[in-house]
Amino acid sequence: MPEFYLPPHALKGRGMAHAVPHRFERDVRAPFDDGWGTADADVAQRRGEGSTPPATQVRWEEAKSALTRNDSPDIGFTLGLNPYRGCEHGCAYCYARPSHSYLGLSPGLDFETQLVAKRNIATVLRNELLRPHYRPEWLAIGTVTDAYQPIERGLRLTRAVLEVLATARHPLALVTKGSGVERDLDLLAPLGAQRLAAVYVTITTLDAQLARVLEPRAAAPHRRLRTIQTLAEAGVPVGVSVSPQIPFINDDMERVLEAAFAAGARRAFYQVLRLPWELAPLFRDWLALHCPERAARVMARVQDLHGGQDYQADFATRMRGQGIWADLLHQRFVKTCDRLGLQRNREPLDLTRFDPGALRGQMGLF
Repeated sequence: MPEFYLPPHALKGRGMAHAVPHRFERDVRAPFDDGWGTADADVAQRRGEGSTPPATQVRWEEAKSALTRNDSPDIGFTLGLNPYRGCEHGCAYCYARPSHSYLGLSPGLDFETQLVAKRNIATVLRNELLRPHYRPEWLAIGTVTDAYQPIERGLRLTRAVLEVLATARHPLALVTKGSGVERDLDLLAPLGAQRLAAVYVTITTLDAQLARVLEPRAAAPHRRLRTIQTLAEAGVPVGVSVSPQIPFINDDMERVLEAAFAAGARRAFYQVLRLPWELAPLFRDWLALHCPERAARVMARVQDLHGGQDYQADFATRMRGQGIWADLLHQRFVKTCDRLGLQRNREPLDLTRFDPGALRGQMGLF
């Protein structure tokens, strides 16, 4: 029987066009043209014809722990915290998409529409910081899913976490594409003044049209620049992430760094595109939809960066890539940072101010 291919179609406001099967599914389903027009109906459904676009759904989860630990030698922090699972920003390149497979959900459309909120995360965090043997470390917030994605406006879980950390004077660093971080300046500005907080704003490109399809529900590039300026003017140490670097897609690294520096960023870092697990076929579908004329060329360069494969999970090379293309990216980044005066190391934070005893007075708040 000949294979029938059902092409994906872009959905307005979403990064991915469909819910691809995750890697733990027992059954594999494929489209089939039975001659009765059902294939045409499936195409229409994928285009959103005759139906409303998929809405965001949020379910609650009781977190057993707030802090996660990693021992990866290529990651500059040990402690992490993420108030949410899944991310409404819908970034087509997000390396965290395959984590939704552990929930029995698709790394495709489900990752950006079926979200999980950790209802009790602030309470659990407080209890973990109060443990007798706990010692403060550099805590990274929002490294898997954005802590300031749109649902944070109403749920305020990130806000609750920051209140706990501010009370305990625990050092933290945020990575976000969301302008909502400005709401919490009343907490971040005093922490920044004490060298207890830093914020890194990710700006992948200054091309608004590209950003609209690459990161459909994240803040617009010009809005993120304004966030950098607002943070810097409030005294919060702020940096910029120009990640991920995608060959022949976002080729304006130098312009982004220049604009971020002008807005007030004083540190910068980057990573190359990573396509683990289900993300590789998902990103190929995205390229076919939005950049069909460049799709083959983009993937060829991505494979150059990862030793001839879509992705190679090697601690030594996975973040920066390997080969001539990786070297060129690194040279462009270093030379631009040096010319502007952007630091390439992370903001030093003060671990000596940690005061867990102050949390005991918060008991009535939770």
